[in-house]
Amino acid sequence: MARIAYLVSSATEITLADGTKHPTGYFAEEALKPYERFTAAGFEVVVVTPDGKAPTADPYGLNWFFHYPDEDKDYLNSVVRTFAFDPDDIRFTLHQSSELELAASRRLADSLRVKGLSADGAHAAVSKAAKVAWRQDRRLSDVLADPQYASGLTAVEVQEAIAGQQHASEKLAADRKAKLDGLPGFQRPVDLGSLTGDDLASFDAVFAPGGHGPMVDLVDNPDVARLLVALHERTAPIASLCHGPALLLSAPERSDGQWLFDGYRMTCFTDEEEDQTEPGKLGLPWYVDTALKNAGAVFDDGPSAWASHVVVDRHLITGQNPGSTEAVADAVIKALTARSAQAA
Repeated sequence: MARIAYLVSSATEITLADGTKHPTGYFAEEALKPYERFTAAGFEVVVVTPDGKAPTADPYGLNWFFHYPDEDKDYLNSVVRTFAFDPDDIRFTLHQSSELELAASRRLADSLRVKGLSADGAHAAVSKAAKVAWRQDRRLSDVLADPQYASGLTAVEVQEAIAGQQHASEKLAADRKAKLDGLPGFQRPVDLGSLTGDDLASFDAVFAPGGHGPMVDLVDNPDVARLLVALHERTAPIASLCHGPALLLSAPERSDGQWLFDGYRMTCFTDEEEDQTEPGKLGLPWYVDTALKNAGAVFDDGPSAWASHVVVDRHLITGQNPGSTEAVADAVIKALTARSAQAA
């Protein structure tokens, strides 16, 4: 059975560029989904924090707009793909995702189907209005109220669909937080600093979820460096997501004086994405994207912000953002399964 060091930040605050403190922690979705996937695959998942303290979910990451139910998320993605002929021309920001009511597209389409439209017709009608909202930076409800884009839905029906979607997202965020709070490993994690060299060698992989917490306690950490070296020497999977790749900045230099991961292709939460977040707007002291490039990374981000993007280079596996959560977890499972087959 593969054994994964599930390295989670225990930081609760990050110091902003102006010196003020801001709440932080791990990102709930990025912590829960891979954990569930790894345990379902039969792996032993050992939750580890830098100091043995229980990790805290980042309050910002518990906002409803980071927790769309899969059916709403998938439908929204299908709508967004209609915005431009070339996907590279679609710049879909966090503001547009969270503030323009576009996540309610599936529920609005369902309401139109109740009124007699076909599935294709409802999708086309909602996509047309959503494209206007996207381009003109207008709320979808305002666009649907415009006679030019009349959908046949009343203002009450539109607001019910929007409110229903937000309520479902709020419930999903609460459910994920409750699940994480109920995991013994998250309540009583292993202290990374207490692990011996033999303990570190017992792990077959490391995985670090994001949230801004890793920027606080997974960087320039000698115990994180010991873990990275122990796995790197065996070419065991080293995986991280979103801000999680900040742990790579703890890696020491090689004998040639270059960073341990110099020349490796990798990704992380990009500067463009960071500037759209609440902490980014308040002013962070540094950016993971820029720091990795300066360290020697061959940076490989996706064609657009917030889209799923995973990079695998040798035994290094990195995911760009929350939207990459499932894909990066699956890449880890694939890598560990392949190693197990080779060893058999």
